[in-house]
Amino acid sequence: MSENIIYCYSGSGHCLDMAKSIAERLGDTDIVLMRSFPEKTDATEAKRVGFVFPCYGGGLPGHVEEYLKVIKIAPDAYKFAVEQYAGYMGCGLHKIDEIVGLDYWNKISNHSTCIWLMPHGLCVPPTTKENAQGRLDRKAMEVAAAAKAMKHSEKKPPEKALFALEDKLFSQMHPRRVKKFWVNDDCIGCGTCARVCPRGNITLKDKRPTFSTDCIGCLSCVQFCPKQAINVGKITEKRERFPNPHVKAADLTKKVIHID
Repeated sequence: MSENIIYCYSGSGHCLDMAKSIAERLGDTDIVLMRSFPEKTDATEAKRVGFVFPCYGGGLPGHVEEYLKVIKIAPDAYKFAVEQYAGYMGCGLHKIDEIVGLDYWNKISNHSTCIWLMPHGLCVPPTTKENAQGRLDRKAMEVAAAAKAMKHSEKKPPEKALFALEDKLFSQMHPRRVKKFWVNDDCIGCGTCARVCPRGNITLKDKRPTFSTDCIGCLSCVQFCPKQAINVGKITEKRERFPNPHVKAADLTKKVIHID
């Protein structure tokens, strides 16, 4: 068992990139992906247990809340979390704190990757992609330093109860929205979309992806398609994709990433 464990959910790679940066500074860290049921749920031997995740519709993405409840953490372990969001932080940090009891938490705004709803340039405060990456790197350094020193936050994460309702409504939209997914003629049938789908929701038929209804809205298929051939309705045709430049599609398919 590694000294540290970071549980990470990432759809477009930005949170995974941050988790890797934190892990590199902590050393001896297992990053456990939470895009599907986590490979490791017993973290009782870890000295530090972290959580890196984005805000989805005001709350936690996918089935993360369910997964959190089965993770076993030692009573004396140090627990920290950092959240990325486009416009507002929502209630995700509060939910994690309720379940595991955080010692330290932090947050940072980043470009939106939910491009069916808004362009990725809609970031608060506005900044370029290059500057956004720089801010993520600096925030990772800040979080890693706090975790290494086992710093404690003075306050609990705010509850933001209104966003809990938004989270519930947002998750109910996924099965309906997936009906708007379509593929243009640029598709080369490479299967990247099927491989990065955490729910096995995409299958290839005659080298063309088909979509079922078990979608959690990560948009990895849209963001990592090498030909930008997958769209959600018509609006995404004109919107730029924004996968993290330091993360490859294959990284998202891993269950555990160890960093010495």
